[in-house]
Parts: sequence; C-alpha cells; structure tokens
Amino acid sequence: MVDKEQKRLSKVVEKTDLQWREELTPEQYRIARKGGTEPAFSGEYYDHKEKGTYRCVCCEAVLFRSADKYDSGSGWPSFWNSATEDAIITRRDVSLGITRVEIVCAACNAHLGHVFEDGPAPTGLRYCVNSVCLDFTNLDEENL
Repeated sequence: MVDKEQKRLSKVVEKTDLQWREELTPEQYRIARKGGTEPAFSGEYYDHKEKGTYRCVCCEAVLFRSADKYDSGSGWPSFWNSATEDAIITRRDVSLGITRVEIVCAACNAHLGHVFEDGPAPTGLRYCVNSVCLDFTNLDEENL
C-alpha cells in the first residue's frame, strides 16, 4: 500500500498544541494528537452496533459510516471504507520498527489508527481506528 497524501479538504482545522490540550481529554490528546494507541477491546466503539456516522473527535469531520463497519476481531473499531474519498489521509509509519500505513483526519491531521490490506470485499481494507478518536452520531440524530 502506498502513501496517499490526498488533497486537503477546503475546511482545514488548525489549532495550537495548547488549544488541543485544552479542548481534548488527556487520553484523546495522547492518541489523536501524539499518535498513541488505546488497548485492544477497551474502546467505546469496538463492539458498537448502532446506525449512524463516526466523526473526528477533534474537528467533527465525518470519517466513517456504520454501514462500512465490521467485526474484524482486532479489538478496535474496523471499517472497510472511509465515509468519503477525501476524509482520510494515509502516510507511512515506521514508529515501531515495522512499516505500517497510518490514517489521519484530512481536516485536522488527527491520528486515527492504521489501515491494513486484510479487510473484506469490496475494498480489501481494514481501517483500524482508536475509539477515543471518534464521536458517534446516531442516524436518528442526523435526520433532525
């Protein structure tokens, strides 16, 4: 899988490190802004089944839809597709001494997790996301 630096969205969110620290919980900041990872099977959304959209906890951009979510058995929320083609940016990550593909929010550059090529059809992708990086909007709330 090749790094895919996609065109940035027209609405880019830029804040200082201090602003992010003030707006996010310590855990959200550690993971979304500093590239951390939550323990497997610990996140709020790994076994979440409601219908709706998953938004970036930092900027509220729509990242994933429940229709594209599946149980990968990994312990993190997994999706086979992003909500839109330009919602996610990918880049090479060698932070653990192995090569992976990191996924970040295209609107605010928040670290979300990683994408792997072992997912289901039709994409064959598994977007493995930290729950703490997501906010969920129920389908009923979206239609208000």
